[in-house]
Amino acid sequence: MTKIICGVDVSKHRLDAHVVPSGTVGSFDNDATGIGALAQFCHQQGADFVVMEATGGFERQAFLLLWQAGFPCGLVNARSVRRYAEAMGILEKTDRIDAAVIARFAIAKELKPTPPPTQAQQRLNALVARLRQVTSDLTVQKQRRSCAMSEEMRTSIDEVIALLKRQTKSLAGEIGSLINDDPLWSQLDVALRTKGIADRTVARLLAELPEIGIYSNRAVVKLAGLAPLAKDSGAKAGQRHIRAGRAGIRSILYLVADIVRRFDHSLADFHRRLTAAGKPKMVVRTAIARKLLVRLNARAREARACYALAT
Repeated sequence: MTKIICGVDVSKHRLDAHVVPSGTVGSFDNDATGIGALAQFCHQQGADFVVMEATGGFERQAFLLLWQAGFPCGLVNARSVRRYAEAMGILEKTDRIDAAVIARFAIAKELKPTPPPTQAQQRLNALVARLRQVTSDLTVQKQRRSCAMSEEMRTSIDEVIALLKRQTKSLAGEIGSLINDDPLWSQLDVALRTKGIADRTVARLLAELPEIGIYSNRAVVKLAGLAPLAKDSGAKAGQRHIRAGRAGIRSILYLVADIVRRFDHSLADFHRRLTAAGKPKMVVRTAIARKLLVRLNARAREARACYALAT
């Protein structure tokens, strides 16, 4: 039986839909009312599956509300969709064309629905993102204070710094309470902690890499963008590089791995061997971060197994 798939191109204010195989199109506002109309459109067309691009967060409300309306939804990478379009000879680019390409890409890839995050996961994601923003703002204000030329300016900046510090403390407390209140998260929190890995790192792992402990080591490393990807052709063995993946998790793992190896002898020895072998600094950093992530994934897997047995 042929699936009826609705591809949705998402922008800040509009949702353009294209149904395959009928070719029916529609355009809706990207707000609660428009999403409701899109759900009705999908119902009328008998859509089995709705697919949309991940577009900087503009897709989140539609994704969640469509799931609530009973339509399985999937998210696709915008770059992958564009490359698919070019491979198919579709060089034009409009919102309606993109919606059609998204639907056909979903068929070609045999995409599966992307499960919606729970309310707790959504709240954790929002709190962790906000804490990261506030921490970044705090760093900027401290830099500005060091360059301030007058006492008046320093006083003004100090007020902003005090506010940001209060918000940082409040957000960290909210995140800690949220993790402690969830039995699985609290077990993962204990499992992932070690010297060099504290509460903020654990919170970011749970928020930005919720697949930790579920996926295989190979898959979770690829998700984080820490897997060297082959670039071979015939007899030529190309140099392997990392690319794509979740940049936020990758950046925090680079930082944390450098701290953890100061306390972990095996990581420190691994670092020394790679350095002595003349490996470039970035290759060494990536290898250390990858090894740390594999260890954390194994710990998370054990914690999830223990939780499953207990429940």
